[in-house]
Amino acid sequence: MSAALAMETAETEEAETVSPALLRLRSQLPEAFRSRLRSARELGREVREAREAREGEAAGPFATAVPAVDRLLEGGLPRGQLVELIGSRSSGRFSTLLAVLAAATSIGETAALVDLGDGLDPEAARDAGVDLARLLWLRPTTLKQALAAAAMVLDGGFPLVALDLGLPPVRGGRGVEAGWLRLARAARAHDTALLVSTPYRVSGTAAGVVIKAARARAAWQGGAGSPWLLGGVAGQLALEKCRGRLPGQTEGLELAVKDSPLPAAPRPTLRPRAVPQPAQAAEPREAPRLRVAAG
Repeated sequence: MSAALAMETAETEEAETVSPALLRLRSQLPEAFRSRLRSARELGREVREAREAREGEAAGPFATAVPAVDRLLEGGLPRGQLVELIGSRSSGRFSTLLAVLAAATSIGETAALVDLGDGLDPEAARDAGVDLARLLWLRPTTLKQALAAAAMVLDGGFPLVALDLGLPPVRGGRGVEAGWLRLARAARAHDTALLVSTPYRVSGTAAGVVIKAARARAAWQGGAGSPWLLGGVAGQLALEKCRGRLPGQTEGLELAVKDSPLPAAPRPTLRPRAVPQPAQAAEPREAPRLRVAAG
């Protein structure tokens, strides 16, 4: 009886909120399509309810699976803030960005990469653990296009958006400062983790967190008779800015080469066995000469 009353109430509410034309259209469609058809009013109500439910939940930081970053930021990238990762060439900055994308896509999340520097190698990204089927790759040619693309994917509801600016120089122009502020506001509105990878500070006051990566040192494996092989890089991350916290904390960054071979054991030194030589006849000694003194 209660189920019948609930169904009747739902049908009455639907009839009050849905136009008669949409009701007639739904009645003529198969059941599989009928449940998927929505009006603009219904979609707006569902979006509002989902947003209210998301705001009611205390979402934690976005874990990156990079121990140095997670320790430095107390759990991962803060949602709703612009995080700026600074690093020069060979600092491990892009490798850290790939590790963050791999951590997101490997657990079923979708991510977007705005690749202004055009530094993504799909095969290398796949080897690093990135699920390419869950990654949206955008390749703008100017900074303004990159900012517009990042704003577009933020509005699209991606939980993680990464923006890589490549190598210097990063050419801007008028309106760039306002563009960074718009990105920060969009990240806050959608509760998205926004990571900006750049060779130097560009976002100004829009960044809520600023991390600087020092130049990394190569870690080699080998020696003692075996060839030297690159096993990874080791560097350091420093927290330069974080709202609500004092800057200055540092963490060691270690990036290992995937499937790097272990150093081979030193080969044993083979000593040649002594081979007996045939006996040789002794050479005759020269007879001593006598010196005769003149008398």
